Amino acid sequence: MTPGLALFYGGMVRAKSTLNMIMMSLVSVALVTVSWLVAGYSLAFGHDLGGLGLLGGFEHVGLKGITPTTPHGHVPALLFVTFQLTFAILTTALISGAIADRAKFSAWMVFVPVWALAVYAPIAHWVWGGGWISHLGALDYAGGLVVEIASGASGLAMALVLGPRIGFRKEAMRPHNLPMVLLGVGLLWFGWFGFNAGSALAANGTAAAVFLNTLVAGCTGLLGWLLVEQRRDGRPTTFGAASGVVAGLVAITPSCGSVNVLGALAVGLVAGVVCSYAVGWKHRLGYDDSLDVVGVHLVGGVIGTLLIGLLAVRSMTGGAAGLIAGGSGVQLGKQAIAVPVVGLFAFTVTFAVGKLIDKVMGFRVSAEDETSGVDLALHAETAYEHGVNGHANPLGKVAAHPSPLGLAKQQEQGA
Repeated sequence: MTPGLALFYGGMVRAKSTLNMIMMSLVSVALVTVSWLVAGYSLAFGHDLGGLGLLGGFEHVGLKGITPTTPHGHVPALLFVTFQLTFAILTTALISGAIADRAKFSAWMVFVPVWALAVYAPIAHWVWGGGWISHLGALDYAGGLVVEIASGASGLAMALVLGPRIGFRKEAMRPHNLPMVLLGVGLLWFGWFGFNAGSALAANGTAAAVFLNTLVAGCTGLLGWLLVEQRRDGRPTTFGAASGVVAGLVAITPSCGSVNVLGALAVGLVAGVVCSYAVGWKHRLGYDDSLDVVGVHLVGGVIGTLLIGLLAVRSMTGGAAGLIAGGSGVQLGKQAIAVPVVGLFAFTVTFAVGKLIDKVMGFRVSAEDETSGVDLALHAETAYEHGVNGHANPLGKVAAHPSPLGLAKQQEQGA
């Protein structure tokens, strides 16, 4: 899923930031893997520290005590460690979309492992590792709280730490490569089946139901987004289709193991419609969430997590039922407690971490590097030598987005 996210994000940015965007996802694979194996897994899934439900213990630091024969339920513990690692990687990488075009790569490399340990691991423990949200009874099958709300709230915090891009709300900052976006969303959708259905930790009827729910919600998310575009703008777009798929998948992530197929249809549709409007909030409120991590992942995660309280059915949960499905409303209350607490925790800690890194080493590139493009400034590379990113000059450097007048003068000088 993370290489899929890299392509999805890479196509969404302007051409001069393509490689940097891809690199921010790929380096997250390496950095989160190391931090997860050293301490993250133990903090998330170790025995509860002090019985407070806030953090796991240190008994599995460096995977101590886990061997190839150690079980975790019906699967090997090492397989469970690795499966959960993929969630940690993707969640961290998602945040990069909120700060596209303007973040120092060196600062991002410091941020990634710190965030994975300080924010992701505690929330994962609360929800999946036997922590207080688990004891509360709030449901999150595959990551509405742990993945979507955590990354969305953290993306908002980092967008505020770095400030808006140069030209925000003044210049059009359209995706430069829509085929790449569509390829990325296709890989994400495929990977999402593994995330959601794989969370059953078995090849059984529950996994099959979750698999189908994931498919259905992605479809109705797409249709809901296109419906809004057609009504609001007069035409559906490929970018809208891709965004709608992601919105539907985000919302079904927490609820895929709690709702039936009709519930999944409703979850995806609501998310597609609401998120298509939510992505515009940044222009009115003034925060520059570059690739709509807030509008899609935070908002979609909130929708999917709260709708469990309305649409959950006992045939899927084995006990809890939503208000519409005959429940008392207690489940909705539990979901409503978990959502703001996770969001506020992720936002507050991320903002503090981001500010600290910014103060120590600076988190934002210079205005000159941002204008010329972070690919060339930070990596000495460009995704495209000719065409959309500019042209090569005799010195081998690339001029980003030359104006027609500039091209004419250069051609005249060359003649």
